[in-house]
Amino acid sequence: MINIDIERFKGVFPAFYTAYDDDGNVDPERTRKLVHHFRNKGVKGLYITGSSGECPYLSVEERMLIMDSVKEAAGDDLTIIAHVGAASTRDSIRLAKHAAEIGCDAISSIPPIYYAMPENAIADYWTEMINASHLPFIIYNIPQNTGTNVSLSLFRKMLENEYTIGIKNTSLPVMDIAQFKEAGGDNVVVFNGPDEQFAAGRLMGADSGIGGTYGVMPELYLKLDELFRAGKLEELSRLQRTVTSIILELLSLGGLFAVCKEILSLQGMNIGKPRLPLPQLDPMKKDAVAKLKKRIDETISEWC
Repeated sequence: MINIDIERFKGVFPAFYTAYDDDGNVDPERTRKLVHHFRNKGVKGLYITGSSGECPYLSVEERMLIMDSVKEAAGDDLTIIAHVGAASTRDSIRLAKHAAEIGCDAISSIPPIYYAMPENAIADYWTEMINASHLPFIIYNIPQNTGTNVSLSLFRKMLENEYTIGIKNTSLPVMDIAQFKEAGGDNVVVFNGPDEQFAAGRLMGADSGIGGTYGVMPELYLKLDELFRAGKLEELSRLQRTVTSIILELLSLGGLFAVCKEILSLQGMNIGKPRLPLPQLDPMKKDAVAKLKKRIDETISEWC
């Protein structure tokens, strides 16, 4: 029986953005600087090389370099969850082994991409990663991107493996959160995925949150977490409505990662631009992004 401290996985986890240099190469120095930035904000940990990390457009070697740089900067101060899902099981095994070798706290993965696969093949894919690393494993359910919605039967099958400790659920129905939590119980961590419903996900049973917009306003998600834990539900609801409004405004300005990276640049954290073919920021919208950054600053001042 393995011994896992589940509490290390409860809290606010920004989905880490990949930091590039001005030529579009993965930049270890900027990566480390971004880790320090998040650590100073007080987050519990980081979810790296996932969707917000642009993983489909990174090589295995680049993802390993990011893991190395993040872990070097984080030390033991942050819980590091490395997403190791890749196009082939072979590549996922390489990433999982590397995550274990450098001391990441857990690995995570989406289901296999592109080809529709039966549940036994998905379970085998994930089990290979677990066997290669012997690290705690967190399922990543994001059906709108993968085309596969993790079923309760597949979830329960994976829970038979003692290394499976949770699920990052980014399906939109908050009822899914409740069902996964009911199936997993107290020894399984359910992460809320959709940032727009952090509060709803927590109320439905999520223990933690991982999100792509946490990076530009971690203070507000930490405040949401604080309000939830204190049972201040009216304030929780009011702040969530404000955060959701900010997210919708952010999305209206174009590509999510381009806008987030521009806001971070305005915050003093230049981590480059998203890698093509991801959409780039429309230069005509830079003033609007600056106004949104100001709104975020004002909201943080009001609440934190």
